[in-house]
Amino acid sequence: MNFSLKQSNMKKKTILICGATGFIGRNVAEHFAKNSSFDVVGVYHQKPPFLHERIRWIQADLTDPAQVSTVLNGVDVLIQAAAVTSGVLTIFSNPESHITDNVVMNSYLFRLANEKRLEHVVFFSCTIMLQSSEHPIREQDFDANKEMHPRYFGAGWTKVYLEKMCEFFSRIGSTKFSVIRHSNVYGPYDKFDLQRAHVLGATITKVMNSEDSLTIWGTGKETRDFIYVDDLVSMVRATIEKQIHKFSIYNCGSGLQVSITELAKLIITASGKSLSLQYDLSKPSIPINVYLDCTKANLDLDWTPKYTLNEGLKRTIEWWRSNSDENKNKELSKSRES
Repeated sequence: MNFSLKQSNMKKKTILICGATGFIGRNVAEHFAKNSSFDVVGVYHQKPPFLHERIRWIQADLTDPAQVSTVLNGVDVLIQAAAVTSGVLTIFSNPESHITDNVVMNSYLFRLANEKRLEHVVFFSCTIMLQSSEHPIREQDFDANKEMHPRYFGAGWTKVYLEKMCEFFSRIGSTKFSVIRHSNVYGPYDKFDLQRAHVLGATITKVMNSEDSLTIWGTGKETRDFIYVDDLVSMVRATIEKQIHKFSIYNCGSGLQVSITELAKLIITASGKSLSLQYDLSKPSIPINVYLDCTKANLDLDWTPKYTLNEGLKRTIEWWRSNSDENKNKELSKSRES
């Protein structure tokens, strides 16, 4: 049954956001904290929590079932944004880092959410399991009989397993599960350091710290789909308000195919700089093309992305200028020299 968060006669729900100090989790937490229909609880592990008058914090190791059980007490809606993530450098050098902890924490969260009869679980998957395509990819287009890119094999099958685990628990219990299979998310609080950042965050940092040229890893011809984080958050809210079925997978992307070279040019333009492009073919890159068909989310949830890539990049660069440690250090250095 659908419900509106604006209905004042409804019981206030407790929403638990795991990974609330991370990129996606923080954006989700701040969004729901603005709404008086929810009591918002944030779970953090090692990264310290931020101050917010409407977010209550719990520290927990989500690979420990006893601690998972404790944090889920009294919860109505679980948004699972806790994960071990990284950029392309780690995918090449340490691919196993994505596997064990992600499987363990989600296994306990889903099992105990089912046992405690939570109303709804929202899980963030991604597109890492999808094969390269020159056409927009629908949810049902994933073919388990086709080989994934070798660099994505471990993390990709982990995501597939966790998606199926959501479906399994939705079949045996009363909890509703939403899987959001999002494309490359960007925006405020993203990782911007060159060791851990995804391609968009890393490119922004390179552009903002460059004077003459920008070096792109690989050929720059591979294409991706990029979604501004506020649009992802709006889909989370839409699944809570409007999802009817006990289990659903929803693509969340812009539906546009953008090459890495095109992305770099857009970031340079949004930054106001004038940089030439160079290519380093010795650096790691994953030459696959992925972009999403989000028709299902539009039909089921009345969801469409609000922000164009240009708008999202301008907002993200403005946030970078105001908040980036790299930028602050650079400005401090300049002030000392003047």
